[in-house]
Amino acid sequence: MGVSRGDRKKRAAITRSRLGTFRSNVLDWYAANGRDLPWRRTRDPYAIVVSEIMLHQTQVSRVIPFYERFLRKYPTVEALARARRRDVKSLTDPLGYKVRGRWLHAIAQHVAEERAGYFPQSIDELRRLPGVGRYTAGALMSFAFHRDAPILDTNVARLLSRYFGAQRSRGELWALASRVIPPGKAYVFNQALMDVGALVCVSRAPRCLACPLRRGCRMLHA
Repeated sequence: MGVSRGDRKKRAAITRSRLGTFRSNVLDWYAANGRDLPWRRTRDPYAIVVSEIMLHQTQVSRVIPFYERFLRKYPTVEALARARRRDVKSLTDPLGYKVRGRWLHAIAQHVAEERAGYFPQSIDELRRLPGVGRYTAGALMSFAFHRDAPILDTNVARLLSRYFGAQRSRGELWALASRVIPPGKAYVFNQALMDVGALVCVSRAPRCLACPLRRGCRMLHA
């Protein structure tokens, strides 16, 4: 028997109670299980953009030594802007996806030379920087500037789709990623979403029994 449009809308609806439960369970899990990553120990937008560009299509564990080595060599945006591009690429190219070094060098030159070393603090302005898309701009806004900006990487998209159910377009998922943020807490909540998605709600063989969201997950209770 088919599911009516009304039933689908009812299943997709998100009540205030359900949203509150989702937020509290994610934050409680993160407080006990969140990853201690070097770029989470800073609010410097330069260090954060380095981490985000390096993390494109690359596993966290592989990025960490490259990130730490890069910041030892170029500790400030001004230091990176003065560097030769080939020297920058020599540090980033071994990660693969060889455009990262060019992006980082171009970002540093723009920020150092056109903005006196200060990163822009709006989504639209950040997205004008080389290699900075909607996700990276949201990461900078929430992690560096503590603004309530959404992020939507593969892990977060999968987590939201499974928990809240119903097929959603990319635009709808972005809207949902914004809605689930507890006001004033994007800095910690976005990190928590990424960790639940990366460590528990994984693509294959998700760890549903260990998931803090298992009781309300639409995937488990369809």
